[in-house]
Amino acid sequence: MLKIAMLGAWHVHAPDYAAELKAHPETEISVVWDNETARGEKFAQELGVPFQADLAEILQDSEIDGVVINTPTNLHHEVIIKAARAGKHIFTEKVLTPTLAEAEEVASAIREAGIKFTISFPHRSMPHNLFAKEAVEKGWLGEISLLRIRNAHDGTVAGWLPAHFYDSVECGGGAMIDLGAHGMYLSAWLLGKPQRIQSMFTHATGKDVEDNAVTVIEFENNATAINETSFLSARSPFSLELYGSKGSLFIGGPEGKVRLNSSVLQGEVSGWIHPDQLPQALPKPIEQWVGAILRDEPNHYDIDCAVALTELMDGAYRSHNLRRQILFPLT
Repeated sequence: MLKIAMLGAWHVHAPDYAAELKAHPETEISVVWDNETARGEKFAQELGVPFQADLAEILQDSEIDGVVINTPTNLHHEVIIKAARAGKHIFTEKVLTPTLAEAEEVASAIREAGIKFTISFPHRSMPHNLFAKEAVEKGWLGEISLLRIRNAHDGTVAGWLPAHFYDSVECGGGAMIDLGAHGMYLSAWLLGKPQRIQSMFTHATGKDVEDNAVTVIEFENNATAINETSFLSARSPFSLELYGSKGSLFIGGPEGKVRLNSSVLQGEVSGWIHPDQLPQALPKPIEQWVGAILRDEPNHYDIDCAVALTELMDGAYRSHNLRRQILFPLT
């Protein structure tokens, strides 16, 4: 039985991870820490476990096997490095850190410690996105020229996002660094290494962070990705589109379907295909983390993936702030 410490209740997904751990037969939550005592005590009470105000006490406890980190993003660098040096296995909410320099320091600490690290990339576990990966790898679309991903909600206009999600210091940004992260890591997973990036963010509601954002990325394979996100979009379904020299793939949209049209497959099925069997979903990120710790099972969302996401995000915000195109690798 793995004993887990919940480090931070700042992120909206902290209760979700706690519920997954409580339901898992091989884990138990032992303690809660938070950089804000009142928030941490409330979360600990909800979970029925003690609150510990001293992070060092938790990290020095030999009975604690791993930590789940849901602190403000600007604290990830400090907290993750401390946990790694204490030999604790680490699960964290995305993104890893706001800047690439911080991410590389975190990565060094994790590699030196030899612990199991997983970042939460849930969209890479989903069958429809696994189908997109399969289509790319099997060449059903030919040479990819364009990827478009839209992932948006109405958290700001509907008023359900917590107020601290608009704190530019704690968050490192707004819609793009939070919700747009899913499109970013999917883009890197499907298309490879980036060459250049450009962003346009807006502050339509006057918040300290952007609430509507678009980033365009060119990759080394000459494919372009358009990553759209927003806190202002009511009833906005997830959508992913892939276009190549041999076909097109549409995922999501109002019908929530997967549709493929490929000349590579014309001998078998012509026109638009609605696959009746998608790849099996991968285990949820936190399940992968537990399996990796206990049985060295595959861990698809490792520190290299986390650094790659931060590199894209760092480039996206540099582009917006400087109002110009940014080239990779970042310096």
